[in-house]
Amino acid sequence: MTSIRFALNHMAAPSLAIDDFFALARSLGIDAVEIRNDLSGNAILDGTQPETIRQAAARRGVTIISINALQRFNEWNATRAAEAQELIDYARASGAKALVLVPKNDGTGCADGERQANLRQSLAALKPMLEEAGILGLVEPLGFEICSLRSKTEAAEVIRELGTESTFRLVHDTFHHHLAGEAATFPDLTGLVHISGVDDPAVSVADMRDSHRVLVNTDDLLDNAGQVRALLQAGYNGPFSFEPFAAEVHALKDPAAALRASMDYLSARV
Repeated sequence: MTSIRFALNHMAAPSLAIDDFFALARSLGIDAVEIRNDLSGNAILDGTQPETIRQAAARRGVTIISINALQRFNEWNATRAAEAQELIDYARASGAKALVLVPKNDGTGCADGERQANLRQSLAALKPMLEEAGILGLVEPLGFEICSLRSKTEAAEVIRELGTESTFRLVHDTFHHHLAGEAATFPDLTGLVHISGVDDPAVSVADMRDSHRVLVNTDDLLDNAGQVRALLQAGYNGPFSFEPFAAEVHALKDPAAALRASMDYLSARV
């Protein structure tokens, strides 16, 4: 049986201080973590220095596989370039291996031709910045209908067209994969998988939002187990990182037990 390499995104327990979050991961036998720049009152937004995070990771024995994320990466301008440089510098100083790149998700930039041109421009601009720092760029298409980059196929085509496979990889997010309705996967080009489930039978696919994303369980509507199994069988051997956004998950008094149950559920089905 193929084993799953689990990772933990700070969104799984966003109220935990960074050192406690790293400790939670280790308590589950997980040594790969993702840190975020969108958690108010927590690192990175609270001004925590990257060296402090690097030291905490070393102390706890975890590898920071990504910072999540540079938002609106495919709307390239001077503001975006400055944000990108700041995050890339932070990634390098903190020991993070990659930077997640999230596209515009507001209904703009969605026209055919415009999407691809914007993506090319951004990847071409990010490539030297990432390479100089030795940081990987993780492109994460979002399945929402208003997103300017829904298709992994489209992202893969541009990455290959630009010859940037060594600089950019894809994020396969099981939630967004389901929402996008895209059958294609790219195990050879995938650098990270985000896993979360939806178990509310009353919500339609078109109405699914981050607030519905819970830990994967027996009532999962997204076929996480099938997606994970297919990726493993196709040769993907990277991390599968828990990224639940639902308030009920964030309110758990014992996140370790809930995460352990989800890990056991998925492990038994691959």
